[in-house]
Amino acid sequence: MKYIWKLTLLLLLTVANNLFGQTKEISPEDIWKKQVFASSGIAGFSLLSSGDYYTVTHKDGIDKHSFATGDKMASLVTADDLKSASNGSLSMEKIHSYSFDSKETQLLIATQMEYIYRRSSKAFYFIYNLKDKLLQPLSDTLKGKQNFAVFSDDGKKVAFVRNNNIFIKDLENNRETAVTDDGADRHIINGMADWVYEEELDMFQCLAWSPDNSRLAFLRFDEQRVKEFSMTIWGELYPTEYKFKYPKAGEDNSLVDVYIYDLADNQKTKLDLGDNSNCYFPRIYWLPNAKELIALKLNRHQNRLDFFRYNVLTKKQDIVYTDENPYWLDVTHQYYFLEDNHTLITTSERNGFNHIYKVTLGGNSVQLTNGKWEVAEICAVDTKNRLIYYLSNETATLNRDLYCIDFNGKNKRMLSNGKGWNTPEFSTTTQYYYNVYSDLNTPPVYAIHDNKGKEIRLLKDNAGAKATMQTYNFANRELFSFTTDEQVLLYGWMLKPADFDTARQYPVLMYVYGGPGSQEVKNAFMGLSSLAWYQMLTQKGYIIACVDGRGTATRGDAFKKSVYRQLGKLETVDQIAAANYLKSLSYVDASRIGIWGWSFGGYLSSLALLKGADVFKMAIAVAPVTTWRYYDNIYTERFLQTPQENSPGYDDNSPITHADKLQGKFLLVHGTADDNVHFQNTVDFVSALNKAEKQYEQFFYPNKNHGIYGGNTRYHLYIKLTDFILKNL
Repeated sequence: MKYIWKLTLLLLLTVANNLFGQTKEISPEDIWKKQVFASSGIAGFSLLSSGDYYTVTHKDGIDKHSFATGDKMASLVTADDLKSASNGSLSMEKIHSYSFDSKETQLLIATQMEYIYRRSSKAFYFIYNLKDKLLQPLSDTLKGKQNFAVFSDDGKKVAFVRNNNIFIKDLENNRETAVTDDGADRHIINGMADWVYEEELDMFQCLAWSPDNSRLAFLRFDEQRVKEFSMTIWGELYPTEYKFKYPKAGEDNSLVDVYIYDLADNQKTKLDLGDNSNCYFPRIYWLPNAKELIALKLNRHQNRLDFFRYNVLTKKQDIVYTDENPYWLDVTHQYYFLEDNHTLITTSERNGFNHIYKVTLGGNSVQLTNGKWEVAEICAVDTKNRLIYYLSNETATLNRDLYCIDFNGKNKRMLSNGKGWNTPEFSTTTQYYYNVYSDLNTPPVYAIHDNKGKEIRLLKDNAGAKATMQTYNFANRELFSFTTDEQVLLYGWMLKPADFDTARQYPVLMYVYGGPGSQEVKNAFMGLSSLAWYQMLTQKGYIIACVDGRGTATRGDAFKKSVYRQLGKLETVDQIAAANYLKSLSYVDASRIGIWGWSFGGYLSSLALLKGADVFKMAIAVAPVTTWRYYDNIYTERFLQTPQENSPGYDDNSPITHADKLQGKFLLVHGTADDNVHFQNTVDFVSALNKAEKQYEQFFYPNKNHGIYGGNTRYHLYIKLTDFILKNL
């Protein structure tokens, strides 16, 4: 009887373990249709310029909160207010974006937004008076949607772009003035960027109010000499052709001019900044005195950046600062012009690592941070207390911590914990900051801190995401490093099955992006949907790994810029080295290594399979560049110079060149309406593979762009990717 009782208890425990210890399986439907793993943040977080306050949005309106406590101070706009003011036509769900004037008495609301390219958009804008609770359209809606509407500093006017022309709306007399009248599609653009500036120089709105509201500076793009690219849009009886200006490597760019419009006399002045046929104007800034404009001019090789100063009163101009690099330099938004009108706080890679400099305009520069580590970003500059808040990886290569240092480069202190990844956003006074913290396996935590680093209020700890991860028994990612045969130290992350057994051997799927200045291996949480897909694959017995090779960020110029003029060569060598390292691990099945990537990652996954035919069993390339001759000139020439100057750099590492080396299983995926990496890349690669009599799989998504999304597209795509992996790896 005692034996039977023990046997019964053992059976009950076994059943309980099977019932309660069993991993809940993840499916593509969970990820892409049911949105079980959708990310969660603080909706509509936005800084207010009046002081230490911020706003958040929800279905019932827009609330004002205090940085000091995190408490709600007031409801600035309610859903009922909007409904009443618009006669029921406008709701919170229909607001795509909003901004306040400097006094927070008016709200500029964008509705019915349409994306033009990946970043630019147009919308119908409305102005809502918070005191009177009145709503009015910014302009006559029958004239079309507007782009990039922005208040003047005094809140009395709004500048905007419509149909490639700039207009100013005077809110006091309701009068609309045309600043330009020559705008025309695929011809002249005023006040907003062309395709390549938007994509590669992070520019959208190309107009700026002077601090005294008397002038408007703007860029004018003459696209006439830029060649057109066309894409077929399918679906109708007769497909249409979508055409836009796209300057490929070695081809002509827009001719760009800098203008200043004077509201008092309705006159425009074009600045004479020298030859504009082979250069870029990536930024314009007004100095605080409102009398001087700073225009940045970048040479075509993108290794010299000149800061031109123009005085609107004297009409005099001079170059007040130049940054140079033997390879290339990155144009950022890290340019802080101080109230004294002659001091600039910025970053530069001129000593081999990205660091902070204090520049006297027209004079000397002083380096404020120093070391074999990188400043990732200047977060805020406190001019009153002469302090600079910045992010760096000084504690560890894969971390990003918040620091503070004074204007003399002294009294440096770390404000974060040195254990993960921080993304702060400072209040206007810099007394507080909103921070998003995560680490490799901790979902983002949202909190308010004071400028000493002390947490004041936890806003969201993502407990829901943590619970979902626990329900599906997510395994933890692990960091690792190794040294290649070329004595290059590389970092990676690895995700093993939750029931990992060192006695078993597992196939490995590597993920790669690897573009210049990118970083995939970091002590930060990754997107929950992407992580869920990888977890799903580990449930099916795969190990997932990712390695950042040469060319990636945070390790200085020597590491990042070793790829100069030979894009794809060293990056592929390092991915093959990573696969060989993984093969050396006892728990890896050396005959089953695969690699996949998207965009630049698709380029590298293709090259890895072609050049590493004895290493990789399979590869997937989504929206890959297959020859840099087909990509835009700003990005490509930054790293390769022009095809006329460096033909081998374009052809030696093109997947098309190596198509005859294909041995493993290969899946090639592309959207036919990809305005970024054109479908042409895949068409010509397929032609080369066919000519070489190679077998492969190819799938295209009609009318889908570089992101390949919309409707059930992502769901369909990831089923396709998953099935290919399960079948071939």
